[in-house]
Amino acid sequence: MPSATTKTDPKAELKVTGPHGCTSLKVRQLSRRVSQHFDRIVADADLKTTQYSLLSQLVSLGPVKPGVLAAHMEMDASTLTRNLQPLVAQGWVTVGPGEDGRSRVVEATAAGRVKRDEARREWKRAQVAFNERLGDERVVRLHALIEECLAVMNETEAGSAP
Repeated sequence: MPSATTKTDPKAELKVTGPHGCTSLKVRQLSRRVSQHFDRIVADADLKTTQYSLLSQLVSLGPVKPGVLAAHMEMDASTLTRNLQPLVAQGWVTVGPGEDGRSRVVEATAAGRVKRDEARREWKRAQVAFNERLGDERVVRLHALIEECLAVMNETEAGSAP
């Protein structure tokens, strides 16, 4: 039985089994590099990829409550609000009252649809270049792994597991 003065090795308490390294760091590094690639090309349409993604979702979904859009895009409400502001300022998106007067509805404008179509051409160029650089097979595997991980994380969060 250890005495009160026995010291434990702090490194022993932090020992990680399985893959080593910080998964969060690795995912963020990849995310930054992928974003830089797409941003560089989509910038030719005067949009960031986050803005293109929002416009695309709004065109696909039609008028939608901000909370539904945020959940669909896996982002929190404050990030959505911040990302919508430049789109609203450009006249590509409107945020108006919902059916009950208390809720709000977000919608792409006609100008927003035109901008999305313009940016879509650039996004396709970026995607083709990305696929060529990594290889189609690797990109397909990456997408499948991301979808699988998101599903597991969503299940885990729904069940309140760590």
